Formats: sequence, C-alpha cells, structure tokens
Amino acid sequence: MAQALGMARKIIHLDMDCFYAAIEVRDNPSLAGRPVGVGGSSGRGVLTTANYEARKYGCRSAMPVFKARQLCPEIILTPVRFEVYQNESARIRAIFARYTPVIQPLSLDEAYLDVSQRPESGAALAREIRQTILEETGLTASAGIAPNKMLAKIASDWNKPNGQLEIKAEEVDDFMRGLRVGKLQGVGQKGRETLASMGIQTCGELQSFSKVELAERLGRWGLELYERCRGRDDREVSVDRTRKSLSKERTFRENIDDLGWLKTVLHQLRAEVAKAAAEKAERDIKSRVVKLKFEDFTQTTAEKAGAVMTVEVYEELLSVAWARGRGKSVRLLGVGVKFEDEEEQLDLW
Repeated sequence: MAQALGMARKIIHLDMDCFYAAIEVRDNPSLAGRPVGVGGSSGRGVLTTANYEARKYGCRSAMPVFKARQLCPEIILTPVRFEVYQNESARIRAIFARYTPVIQPLSLDEAYLDVSQRPESGAALAREIRQTILEETGLTASAGIAPNKMLAKIASDWNKPNGQLEIKAEEVDDFMRGLRVGKLQGVGQKGRETLASMGIQTCGELQSFSKVELAERLGRWGLELYERCRGRDDREVSVDRTRKSLSKERTFRENIDDLGWLKTVLHQLRAEVAKAAAEKAERDIKSRVVKLKFEDFTQTTAEKAGAVMTVEVYEELLSVAWARGRGKSVRLLGVGVKFEDEEEQLDLW
C-alpha cells in the first residue's frame, strides 16, 4: 500500500446525493423540484431518505413519517424499491472499479476508494468519476479527497450536493483547528453538549486537552477524540473478501432513544439482509446478529444460532442489546447474519 511505501495516500470518499430519492425523481420526472421522501407511509414508518427539497423543512433519514408530514405537509412519499437501488449501486461500483481495485463499499450509496497508485491527482479523479456516474446513471455524487478515510468522509459532506472538497496533507492541521467538533464521526447532539460544557466548540479547542485529561473525563471516547481532532486515521481501505458475515447498518444523525422506532428501522434492515442472503443461496447461515453502538461510543452485539431470519428473532436480539445499554441512546443499528464458511461476502461488518 502507499503508506507502507512512504507515499502520501489519496483516499476518495464517494457519496451519492439522496440516492434512493434521487432515483425516484429520475424515474418519475414529475417529482422534480418537489419534496420527496422514501419509506413507509404508515404512522409507525420511518423515512429511509429524503431529497434536498424535503430536507429544507427538516426531514431526514430515520425520521418517523408522521413527524416528516408535520414538518412538510407537501412531502410525497414513495415506497422503497430495494432491488432498483441495488442494481444502480452495482452499476456505480462497476464505474469505481475502472479507476482502482481498492474499493470499500460502506452501503449501497457510498464507498471509499484508494487511488494512491494513480498518477492523476485525487481531485481530478474524483471529478472524472462523478462525471462518469452522472453521464451513465443520471445521478449526482459528492466526493471528499484526503490522506485518510476520516478526513475524506468529512470532506465529502462539505459541498453537497454534486460537489467535492480536497484536503491536502499540508492543509490538515489548519483544517482541523477550525473544524467544529460536531463534524467528527461519533459526535452527535449529546456529544456536542458534553463537549460544549467543557468549553469545546472546535477541534482546535479540543486539541488543548491532553490525552490523559480526555481519558479521565470522557473515557474511551476521549481517547478516540484525541486522535480524531488532529485528523489522524490509519485505517486502510479494506477489500477483505474472506469475512464470514453479511450485514446492513444505519448510523443516525441524531441519537435514538425510542425502542419502537429502532424496531421499525430494524425491519427495513432485516429485509435488506434477507434479500442479500437469499442471493447467497449456496451459503449456510450459522447465526443471526444485531449490533448497537451507543451514545458513548460503546457497542454490543447480540447473536443467536440458527438460520431462520424472522422479524421475531431480530426483535428479540434488539431487545437484548437494548437492555445492555441501560438507558443510553443509540447512534448505530446493525442487522446481519454469520455464515458457516469464508466465501466472498457483500456489505460486511
């Protein structure tokens, strides 16, 4: 890898803009310019995503449908079409593969690409990839280019929609000093409030605390923040194809403290995993798994042996994992299965 050879890494984080909703608008042009949400229409349903017209009203992914309708009475709700989204995702990943074999998909609509071995600049490659996606699918993507995964992901959200930002190695220190701590992965509303109580609004202010101070006041989370506020991230873009699990995850923009709403999201993720597992018909399922990551960045996994992927089994696992949190809100929910052997997987933990 580039880092091992002493070369500066060039990591691109590609993130499709409102992927599900953008596909619905593309396929139904009469929706153009109107607020659109994708997800269940029942009172207990949640939005899978919302387009930018709907987001102007405060609508967002994982929001209960009834709340989205309160914020935006004109919102148009469309049913989830996972097969269509999966097909489009496969087309986009095929485009990525033209530029590098080092690809780490995070979900149907985003991925990391390591283009360190390419002679072109990362910014030029990102522009070309985004243009190719637009020409071949009619969909827009945003990109972040940086020396590591964490910074690339932060940058990809900077000029959305249909934009990009590059953070060069020599710019990292200045960029991080002025960055709001809320931009760091793992810092939600409660995290911002905790840091604000310590007089911290920016990463520069966070950098004034020693590692010992942060560990004493914030525990494990403080140690992670010590590295993140300095823009440090040594994780490689992972293309490991030998893992033995298949899963889907949802990270919430704001922490969730309602078990009922978590169950609704769980049902959506379970359906995605069940469909993907069915496509791996030759694989024997060993166990079913639910993962929760809590507001303090601790996490737990509940697992049950067996192959039947019923809603009841996953709700049981969710309840077990939820109880371990002892009242803590949830920032990430994962649903998955583990297989008996080590053949190639899709969308792994």
